[in-house]
Amino acid sequence: MTLAAFAATGATPRPSGETLERQTQRIITGIDAQLSDPSLATQDAWELVWLALSEANANMAYIARSTNGSNEFAVVARGTDADLTDILEDLDVGTVVPFPESGSPKPVAVSKGAMDAFKRVVNARSIASPSPNVTLAQALSRALDSAPSSPQPTVYLTGHSLGGCIATMLAPYLQAQTWPKQPKFAVMTYAAPTAGVQSFVDYFNSLPWVIDERQNNAYDLVPHAWADLDTTAGWYPSPGPQATEEVKLLIAAISQRTKGNVYVQPGTLCLMNTGYTSLAKNLVNKTTQDFLGQIAYQHANSTYLDLVGAPDVPSPPVVTDVTPTFGAAGATVTINGHSFSPDSKVDFGRFACNERDVVIDPSGNRITAKAPNGTGVVHVRVTNTLGTSPAVAMGQFAYGGPAPVVVSAVSPTSGKVGTPVTIHGSGFANGATVHFKDKVAASKFVSTGQLTATAPEQIDVQQTVDITVTVGKATSPTSPADEFTYTGR
Repeated sequence: MTLAAFAATGATPRPSGETLERQTQRIITGIDAQLSDPSLATQDAWELVWLALSEANANMAYIARSTNGSNEFAVVARGTDADLTDILEDLDVGTVVPFPESGSPKPVAVSKGAMDAFKRVVNARSIASPSPNVTLAQALSRALDSAPSSPQPTVYLTGHSLGGCIATMLAPYLQAQTWPKQPKFAVMTYAAPTAGVQSFVDYFNSLPWVIDERQNNAYDLVPHAWADLDTTAGWYPSPGPQATEEVKLLIAAISQRTKGNVYVQPGTLCLMNTGYTSLAKNLVNKTTQDFLGQIAYQHANSTYLDLVGAPDVPSPPVVTDVTPTFGAAGATVTINGHSFSPDSKVDFGRFACNERDVVIDPSGNRITAKAPNGTGVVHVRVTNTLGTSPAVAMGQFAYGGPAPVVVSAVSPTSGKVGTPVTIHGSGFANGATVHFKDKVAASKFVSTGQLTATAPEQIDVQQTVDITVTVGKATSPTSPADEFTYTGR
């Protein structure tokens, strides 16, 4: 799982833009650094052999070789760089196509989306050291050729999420090849959606694997695509969150993308977290945002690493907030967060900061930078060899103002009608209007980062609502951070 988690390194291109070559080299540098880290589960016992990105950064795969004498190799697939909704919606599962590359003597069928991803991976050529201008199969052949004959080489196929789906296709494809030294093959995937129908599974399961496990979090939605996605509409058990009607409609709509094709998962299922003891405890309210947030948590690399008992991998940069949140080009802006490194680069939207205007604090928790030329409201993001910080509401900068209006927290998060609530965030102003769902609340301006309000009457006083703040024409976006749960009158 640690090797699979490394594949997410550098997955997001720098917002201001970078060539595929530069991104590839950044990913290689990041994975090399993690492979040499003795504190991780890989224990500095692996080295990178080959890595390639497909066109437009759609897919990535790499090969690593053990350095401890075990004569093991790992073929790791990343899959599409996308969020959960994109993973579920972008794969073309309404059409099944032949998979002749499997080596099966009988016809085998997989989804067109999985086949497209597979082809991008097997046809991609590396454009940087350690093995330039070769495909995955060519690189593995060279690595096996130079490997000792004893013990017999073992090739592991692995990946998380869509990378795991691709790994289940790479496995029979590689088994069907001729190798200078015949290896044994093992498959271990994590959170993988299905690749094919029964014919694919029958052939996959007939092959000789040292290991053929699919490791799944019992409450991860993605592995249920596309075999039994509808079952997830009944989640989550207490303490929640329960699926809203909006979520149920979304799951039903996505399920229909199969167009009647019946997908089946290959290999041996190994379930974790069956007691739902690992969960994001701040995402349990019956709201669409909490449900989608819990899905993301249950699917995350970090959750899987915890479930298998492995140390978490180093975090890419994280921006928590910026100050000030508005100004002109050239303004000095403080960026707060963590995991900033000396090689960090800063972007305001699609515009890069001049490196001479960026000062990185040795603590790794703060950067000061001068805003580059730009317009409108942009997200401030930080990139290093491990990746790019996610866009966050409190990390926005508005050129020329006014400041973006954001609610970052409310306290308390539950109470009866009439409960006084403190609202934290940014961009607040005298005269701001506070809504609890669609009801206006009596409120008081305290500062640009704080308001107080009284929970107004609601028809349903047993519901969770979003608290929003409106200043002029700007209204704060909703998020799990602004939720307030009514507990009665």
